[in-house]
Amino acid sequence: MNKPKGFFASPVGIIVVGLVIGGLAATLQKAGNPANMGVCVACFTRDIAGGLGLHQAKPVQYIRPEIPAFCLGAFLAALAFREFKPRTGSAPITRFILGMTAMIGALVFLGCPWRALLRLAGGDWNAILGLAGLIIGIAVGVQCLKLGFSLGRSYPTRAVAGLAMPFAMLALLVLAVLYPHFGENAALFRSEKGPGAAAAHVAVSIIVGLVIGFLAQRTRFCTVGGIRDVILMRDFHLLSGVIAFLVAAFALNLVYGQFHPGFTLGADAEGKVVMQPAAHTTHWLNFAGMLLAGLSFTLAGGCPGRQVFLSGEGDGDAGVFVLGMLTGAAVAHNFLMVGNGPQAPYIVVIALVVVLLIGILGRERLAVGR
Repeated sequence: MNKPKGFFASPVGIIVVGLVIGGLAATLQKAGNPANMGVCVACFTRDIAGGLGLHQAKPVQYIRPEIPAFCLGAFLAALAFREFKPRTGSAPITRFILGMTAMIGALVFLGCPWRALLRLAGGDWNAILGLAGLIIGIAVGVQCLKLGFSLGRSYPTRAVAGLAMPFAMLALLVLAVLYPHFGENAALFRSEKGPGAAAAHVAVSIIVGLVIGFLAQRTRFCTVGGIRDVILMRDFHLLSGVIAFLVAAFALNLVYGQFHPGFTLGADAEGKVVMQPAAHTTHWLNFAGMLLAGLSFTLAGGCPGRQVFLSGEGDGDAGVFVLGMLTGAAVAHNFLMVGNGPQAPYIVVIALVVVLLIGILGRERLAVGR
């Protein structure tokens, strides 16, 4: 995979892109996206799963245009800079499972690494527990990498394979714009209340998504990769962009009046505790959910946004991971594994065991024939 060149490879370039993405995320919230959720790859993928009818949680059903726009923005950047390289063949089933476990962990916390930063930038202190879990999960994943974990190499393939995800995302974007209804009790579904009902204008979401996808592809912007590189190589390049993302989102939240600090928002007139938007205060689950997500993302090679961007570059393995996330979102909601739901504690423990086994058994020296 080619490395970024010129401005986008420079320390200034990654910081500028981080500032832009963080600022756009906060602005999308101001424009109508859910509170502390201007951009969340996990939550938005979950909404898409609901819009397609893969789960029946009515408050979170909407074909979010940002996700397909991310992929298409990365696709356009890859074409423009001759970096569109169809490739596949690196442990697809394992990647699919990691996509599912990553999504399940993220939805127990209620957000991907991007949203964890946005929640913190909005004053939601529950995100501190999530970020702590994310960092430790990445650190455990790095130890697996040091011990020889690998999903194997991918191989060049035909253009049609690399174009599969961009064309699928284009079809999804068309559905998001037209939003046809195919009959009684049939998709597409759309929330009438809850997070799925809150959305910026579709044109704004598409434009922002394309810009983010383009810039992220050029700089290899990745939250998980930033933390991983510091732990593994003491390289702060990607992390500087992640910090810039947080700073920009925090600054604009102050400007927009979107900063509301606390584990909760206080109490209403009847004395009932008002939670932070799409959050819960079961601290150990916030920590454990992101620990699971961080470990899964690290073994798979990048955060959910990075996986979407890679799928736009023609990486079929990343595309399989994205499909795993979509499936994981459906499973999590259908089996009440979301937030501090009744099945969440059990699935987090089970999934952690599964992912740790993948990390241990996936060491190259244990591969058959070696």
